[in-house]
Amino acid sequence: MAYIIPMIPFEMLVFGGAGDLSMRKLMPALFHLHCDNRLPIHGKVYCLGRENLSKEDFIQSIFDMHQPLFAEQKEKVDSFFERIHYIQFEALNIESYKKIKTILSSDTELARIFYLATPSSLFGPISQNISLADLMTKKSRVVVEKPLGHDLASFQKINNLICDVFQESQIYRIDHYLGKETVQNLMALRFTNTLFESMWNRSYISHVQITVAETIGIEGRHQFYDQSGALRDMVQNHLLQLLCLVAMEPPSNAEANTIRDEKLRVLKALRPIKDQDVITHVVRAQYKQGNIQDVNVKGYLEEQNIPQTSTTETFIALKTYIDNWRWAGIPFYLRTGKRLHNRYSEIVIQFKKVPHLIYPSSVGIIEENRLVIRLQPDEGIKFKLMSKTPGPGMNLVPVYLNLNFAETFNERYPDAYERLIMDVVRGIPTLFMRKDEVEEAWKWTENILNAWQELSPPLKTYPAGTWGPTSSIALIERDGFTWHEDI
Repeated sequence: MAYIIPMIPFEMLVFGGAGDLSMRKLMPALFHLHCDNRLPIHGKVYCLGRENLSKEDFIQSIFDMHQPLFAEQKEKVDSFFERIHYIQFEALNIESYKKIKTILSSDTELARIFYLATPSSLFGPISQNISLADLMTKKSRVVVEKPLGHDLASFQKINNLICDVFQESQIYRIDHYLGKETVQNLMALRFTNTLFESMWNRSYISHVQITVAETIGIEGRHQFYDQSGALRDMVQNHLLQLLCLVAMEPPSNAEANTIRDEKLRVLKALRPIKDQDVITHVVRAQYKQGNIQDVNVKGYLEEQNIPQTSTTETFIALKTYIDNWRWAGIPFYLRTGKRLHNRYSEIVIQFKKVPHLIYPSSVGIIEENRLVIRLQPDEGIKFKLMSKTPGPGMNLVPVYLNLNFAETFNERYPDAYERLIMDVVRGIPTLFMRKDEVEEAWKWTENILNAWQELSPPLKTYPAGTWGPTSSIALIERDGFTWHEDI
């Protein structure tokens, strides 16, 4: 694969540099970029953490975590670790920032990237201290991870503190799902193929499903997760962003703000789920003890440091509508949960039945066309259609046209964080969220949160290793549809 090597020198400061996100996601992404020669030669990464570690100890901890990855590219390991530096750091101590300034380059033309891989409560103070210590350059950018607050008011408070220091064009609100190759292919599929875009509306589509299923539990994130839950953690950002890309109108061009404008229109047209609608349109549940792939796992209330009275949802399924010309009356079903039967993320576009059958029932059951966009794992796009079986007579069966990325392109394609990091380095904001997008997503989400608080609907349970509570199945089957679970 040929890449255009960006020649913009950069310095990346990773706040929370010894934390889970940095170690598990950012370091391997940076290593892949280094191996593919997509990082400028003089790019440096400063990992800032509270732990008292030497550079050698920090690098060893990265190496130990990703030994198989480094074994594949042994000749690149030493040069990669020359880029990596570790600095003991206190986010609330201005003296730590002054110490950093003495280490950083004096070149005001480089791209200085502040990557905030910390709790969102620190985003404001870190931004303020960056300004007080005069660490900004003309090409400074700040990357902020979700969650951006826990409701609209907290988001606005955090965002205002960041905006006191950085201009909107410098703020990169990251949602790693938008960096996935399959998500990018969704836009290519829609906007470069007459076949699909001409049918991408209420006249041909019966409904849309978006599923993000996880087999893992809370994985040591008890303090954050019990204050968040599946609605805030997944729906407010990941699933709503995927919904926007599915439902948006064709933009006039591929510029960042043009695409963001179209996503914003979808969020504004998204029908609120509030008051009594939350009873019939939303299912929330919590996993209990069960079995996943022949391994017994604990229930949510048995997880370490989870209060026995917790009503935090680990699963949510909901039905909503987009009240505009293209999608009027077409239901969108969203579903996500932890400790489910299998791990996968996908978008299903279910087309309507053919208007008239010319064959007798003896030829077989005629199934509707279905487009399945698999985001992970086994990334690809499948399209189901009816076909005749070989041989005499007319016997019809459903078959799939299958675009499997790994088989078709026969090469490793970049991880989401690889793409997003490079877009930050190059200053391309298309795949990042704008302030008004996040605000609209929180406004819509708060309707559900407020209805839960006022009505206290019962919290369902489901055994770990299943597809969630039976009420989530009833949610979609009441409308004559079924969740797609063709694993």
